[in-house]
Amino acid sequence: MHGEYKVPGGKLIVVDLDDHDGVLRNVRVAGDFFLEPDEALLAVNRSLEGAPVSTEAAELALRIEAGLPEGTVMYGLTPEGVAIAVRRALAQATDWTDYDWQLIHEQPQSPALHMALDEVLTAEVAAGRRPPTLRVWEWGAPAVVIGSFQSLRNEVDAEAAQHHGMTVVRRISGGGAMFVEPGNTITYSLSVPASLVSGLSFADSYAYLDDWVLAALDDMGIKAWYQPLNDIATDAGKIAGAAQKRIVAPDGGPGAVLHHVTMSYDIDAEKMLQVLRIGREKLSGKGIGSANKRVDPLRRQTGLTREAVIDRMIHSFRARYGLTTGHITGQELQRAEELAAAKFASPDWTARVP
Repeated sequence: MHGEYKVPGGKLIVVDLDDHDGVLRNVRVAGDFFLEPDEALLAVNRSLEGAPVSTEAAELALRIEAGLPEGTVMYGLTPEGVAIAVRRALAQATDWTDYDWQLIHEQPQSPALHMALDEVLTAEVAAGRRPPTLRVWEWGAPAVVIGSFQSLRNEVDAEAAQHHGMTVVRRISGGGAMFVEPGNTITYSLSVPASLVSGLSFADSYAYLDDWVLAALDDMGIKAWYQPLNDIATDAGKIAGAAQKRIVAPDGGPGAVLHHVTMSYDIDAEKMLQVLRIGREKLSGKGIGSANKRVDPLRRQTGLTREAVIDRMIHSFRARYGLTTGHITGQELQRAEELAAAKFASPDWTARVP
């Protein structure tokens, strides 16, 4: 069995092993990390040898730590990262490069239709009818997007939203509210087979699926990092938030994962504070000190137009994993339009948590 895991901000860890009568055998750890002394690698292998295949990642990490020689120094790897690679091997997880990725980047869509497209396209990936897909959104109207479990009245000032012409929609994933204006936000979705995150905890899957965009930002001169559970941050504060939803395959198979991210290119902070009921304490963590200004983390930090940032992101993804340009099929669009009308534009759905 073969498993791979790239430590967020670190290096690639590769594990090959056998499952022999329910225990780990012939464990071989490798990768492009740095480790001192040399014999520490053999110690890692020995500490995993004979462990039950049911051992969770946390316990595997403890076994590794206990077996390391005194004075061991790890660069680009961690015991937890090795343990995750082991779990991914046992789960027969797939890798980014195992797939033919498709890009969808089309004309602006309404907020409700964007919500529906996420659900429909991820369900198509779960059913095996669509390849793993990176979809870059273009917003057809300003919107407030609230998380699946948020209270509508607690998050949104309905009068202010109406005054500013903002549509309020609820997505299928959890997490917090998004304040969106066309041209000021970069939003993308990854619809991926569940096997891509097999062996990862829910929290680890966020870091794993965000890793490519951290590399893309680095190429643009932005030193960003994953901030648990679901944020991307820089020295200037939060610049992006992610959310996920698991979708089951119709045949009961492993299904697919929807991972979508909204990045702040340029924010009208004063308007956002009028529309969203955000406390000052929460706001400070987003790098916003005053409501009477615009906040432009990506525009200011890159010096690039929004379109150029998106082009750089797509180029980075394509260089790492390959990416062909595709489109939303007529059948997918029809299903999404029906779902948008029946569900995501419905007051019953939007106010399901009043």
